[in-house]
Amino acid sequence: MSAYIPTNVISITDGQIYLESDLFYSGVRPAINVGLSVSRVGGAAQIKAMKSVAGSLRLDLAQYRELEAFAQFGSDLDKATQRQLARGARLVEILKQGQYSPLPVEKQVLIIYAATNGWVDKYEVSQLQRYEEQLYSFFDTKRTDVLEDLRTKKALDDDLKKKIDEALAEFDKVFVAE
Repeated sequence: MSAYIPTNVISITDGQIYLESDLFYSGVRPAINVGLSVSRVGGAAQIKAMKSVAGSLRLDLAQYRELEAFAQFGSDLDKATQRQLARGARLVEILKQGQYSPLPVEKQVLIIYAATNGWVDKYEVSQLQRYEEQLYSFFDTKRTDVLEDLRTKKALDDDLKKKIDEALAEFDKVFVAE
């Protein structure tokens, strides 16, 4: 990674994706190392709503990976580090996607919004797959207006964020974690 790359090589590539077998075998698919992977297209291909919810996601995941490696050697971690590790574990879990299970972008935005804004922090990592399934079902049946707004606006304004937060609070009351 630290080797010199001539600028003419950079100008003809759209990026590099680094895959890690450790991630793959732990169930993270695609097993992309977000700290080493680069893309020139990246954000240009995303809708505005995704850009706004996932803006810090890459950095958060890269920091989590480094902290996770560091935490293996230390036993006394301060509260902020523990919170960052817990959030990182939840982000990794919500980004896992089943094989042959494409997810519409509006649902991707919802789950990433929920994770990056602390809505899933109170749940165990093992409960997040159930959380996602029930969340999508809830929005498909009770809050189709939010999904439709995300699909048509393709951006998160304050009004839509408020609607999402209200819907997530409503969902928290009916989520069955068992």
